[in-house]
Amino acid sequence: MAPVSTTTAASTAHKRVRILLRFMGGPLLGGFPDSIPRIEAFSNRIVLRERRVLSTPSTLWTRDFTIITLGSVVSMVGSTLSGFAMSIMVLDYTGSTLLYAIFNIGFQLPVLVVPLLAGPYLDRMSRKKVIYRLDFLSAFLYLLMFLLMSQGWFNYLVLLAFCLITGAINSVYSVAYDSFYPNLITEGNFSKAYSISSLLWPLAAMTSPIAALIYDRMGTILPLLALDGVSFFIAACFERTIRYQETHMDKAAPVQSQNPLRQFGVDFKEGMSYILSEKGLLAVTLYFTVSNFAGSGGGTLHLPFFRSHAYLYIMWPVAAVTLYAIVSNAAVIGRLIGGLIHYKVHFPTHLKFRIALCVYVVVGLNAAMELYLPIPLMALAFFITGVLGVTSYNIRIAATQSYVPDTKRARFNGTFQMLCSLGGVAGTLLAGTLAEGMDERHVILLLEAVDLAAILLFMVGGRKFVAKLYNRDL
Repeated sequence: MAPVSTTTAASTAHKRVRILLRFMGGPLLGGFPDSIPRIEAFSNRIVLRERRVLSTPSTLWTRDFTIITLGSVVSMVGSTLSGFAMSIMVLDYTGSTLLYAIFNIGFQLPVLVVPLLAGPYLDRMSRKKVIYRLDFLSAFLYLLMFLLMSQGWFNYLVLLAFCLITGAINSVYSVAYDSFYPNLITEGNFSKAYSISSLLWPLAAMTSPIAALIYDRMGTILPLLALDGVSFFIAACFERTIRYQETHMDKAAPVQSQNPLRQFGVDFKEGMSYILSEKGLLAVTLYFTVSNFAGSGGGTLHLPFFRSHAYLYIMWPVAAVTLYAIVSNAAVIGRLIGGLIHYKVHFPTHLKFRIALCVYVVVGLNAAMELYLPIPLMALAFFITGVLGVTSYNIRIAATQSYVPDTKRARFNGTFQMLCSLGGVAGTLLAGTLAEGMDERHVILLLEAVDLAAILLFMVGGRKFVAKLYNRDL
């Protein structure tokens, strides 16, 4: 059913009040000659009151939205602490940028397949149950890893296998979460909600220097693994109490085959056909695939660069890795400020695409040059990237998630994440390979040149369709 506007609803109420009081007004008001003007005044007061009620925006911070937000914060903080420390440990243990890159790929690799498999099924099953059950499973795995490593079971292959398993879990979780989250947002609050969402990861990322300090001081990640297990358990307990009643299962297309693989093929074709039929979504998906190629590849080289170029920063009173954690937190602060700006400021609808396009270009140029800068300017470049990165995320995610129907959202998100992860894995592997014989900064320059070419090809070339998708009042 189409939504009824405030003006239409108030006008209807106005007519009903006038008709009712014209029939009843005379007897009720004693039949005085001036009863009609008094009736009109009374009618107008009712209409104004109704307009105020209808125009009052619904609150964003409902019980369910608060729970999903708090649960996300708790699990993200734990994951950031253990993940960052584990990356440093692997780099120290192997001494190889390539093996370090392969370790990072281990987490990303499942995203190439799992979202495609999960998306169609998540359009037919409870996404809420998937979310909290996977968090319980993650809690068990991190606590198991804590017990194994505390007994001396440390091995690169074991860590790689752990990354593959947690990466697969995260792949399913991300599709379920991204598809479930929009249903907890009240009407008219999409931009605000995704502003809040964009704040969560920066808040969690601010704990990375703590992880670096704990690892440097204690020489182990055991306390962080235990903390991560507990945080996932707490998040799952929060998420289990969400009251939203899911309806997408009733609207999902019926199963056309009893063969799971054949049914997956049918669902996948439907999902791809939908994206291909929506040129705006297609352009956005293709661009972010390339953007992830450049961003993941370049981001993988930041920590190895600080490790291998520690002599550039000997004048600073902290270790190079800790210095990197501090500098990279400038981007985190930028994301926090950017998220707060988005929460308070509503960008003009007709300018959203132009703003996003400018952001893509500036972020790409920033990424290409930031490691060439002295620490204060590098921190400033990271900060600017953080502020603008939130702008890019907020415009894109609010536009796509509000546009795609709930019955197709999991398939779209699965395909989108699969393609972006494919770009990320390819970029990470290429960057790690090239950095074995090239300066990390030169590799990043090459990757960002590809990113800028993709902006021209997909975003500028498809601006007619992307602008229609982005330039909507949400």
